[in-house]
Amino acid sequence: MHRTQTRHITVEAHRESVRRLLAPLRTPDRVEQLQLLAALGRGLAADVKAPLDLPPFANSQMDGYAIRSADVPDDGAELRVVAPVPAGATPPELAPGTAAPIMTGAMMPPGADAVVPIEQALPAVFPAPGVPATVRLPAVPARNFVRDAGSDIRSGELALAAGTFLGPGQLGLLAAMGFTEVPVYRAMRILLVTTGDEVVEPGSPLGPGKIYDSNATLLEASMRQAGLNVTRTGISTDRPEELAALLRRHAADVELIVTTGGVSKGAYEVVRQAMEGHDVDFLGVAMQPGGPQGIGTFGGVPVLGFPGNPVSCLVSFEMFLRPALADLFGSPAPRPVVRARLAQALASPPGKHQVRRGTALPDGTVRLEGGAGSHLVSALARSNALIQIPEGISALAEGAEVEVWML
Repeated sequence: MHRTQTRHITVEAHRESVRRLLAPLRTPDRVEQLQLLAALGRGLAADVKAPLDLPPFANSQMDGYAIRSADVPDDGAELRVVAPVPAGATPPELAPGTAAPIMTGAMMPPGADAVVPIEQALPAVFPAPGVPATVRLPAVPARNFVRDAGSDIRSGELALAAGTFLGPGQLGLLAAMGFTEVPVYRAMRILLVTTGDEVVEPGSPLGPGKIYDSNATLLEASMRQAGLNVTRTGISTDRPEELAALLRRHAADVELIVTTGGVSKGAYEVVRQAMEGHDVDFLGVAMQPGGPQGIGTFGGVPVLGFPGNPVSCLVSFEMFLRPALADLFGSPAPRPVVRARLAQALASPPGKHQVRRGTALPDGTVRLEGGAGSHLVSALARSNALIQIPEGISALAEGAEVEVWML
């Protein structure tokens, strides 16, 4: 039987509860091997150690001349030019008193320990191949413009830790180390159910007392952007037996059920009624918007019940589900967190963590978009950030510094 808590728990406590609910899903059978580009946006499922040094050999950072630094005194020296070193070639040892034209990325000749950029040479052009020539070069220190073997990463070092979000930079590193595929966590299968007799699908006739459903599009877009595999059922009625039957039909094919609406304390809260006989808690989180929350299992499948107002359900996803998925499976990537100064004063309800929508500006300030209401979808659409006002703060002045999550 579901349980209702009258007390409010903290945002942090509920976030941890969501993490514990989903933690059993991090099992070995969730891991799959994918080609690198197919793994874009996934979370790495195992530590990856470097199988080789990067770079694998000492190479030139510049177009210039490879030299023995000891051959050039403080006032410079004239050196005999020998065969050039193109990228991809294996050069012979550099004889004392000589300089080898070298390309960026080319292997340093044995014996050479520095590179003089071509711009510092006299003449500042490479001689024609095979034409005897000399070049005057200034003194440079050893290792000047030399990328040493292993200066990026050493063979055997941890290259990427399990749980790392795989973006272009991470996939580029794997390719640089010679990998063609990588173990990742399989995308989670989620059932998304919106509820309410007052809600109709966009494109349908809008009768008296009806509103178009934005929750499903809002949440499905957020989930798909986060790399989740979403099954969307359409709008469920406010009849609990129909909702329970719908959930039973899909439960075997998904790993998480997310509902919107029907979790408050009113008389017609369909999700609460449909969860009778199941291990689901309905509670209040000390947060605005998004205070009413449901959490538990339906037929053994984890369930999260989000509130029905559009902004509330989006904030619930960002504050609870997205962080848990990022922590457990490395995907989606956590939201970037920055500090910014308020462009105007605000008030926050006592005893609640408030999440306001805003626009972070290039000058380091953040502008509020709309009010605190959970129905203000147009304000949400104008926003690029969530402004975090911790519990215990009732007012902040213009210019006060706040934590901002970038969307």
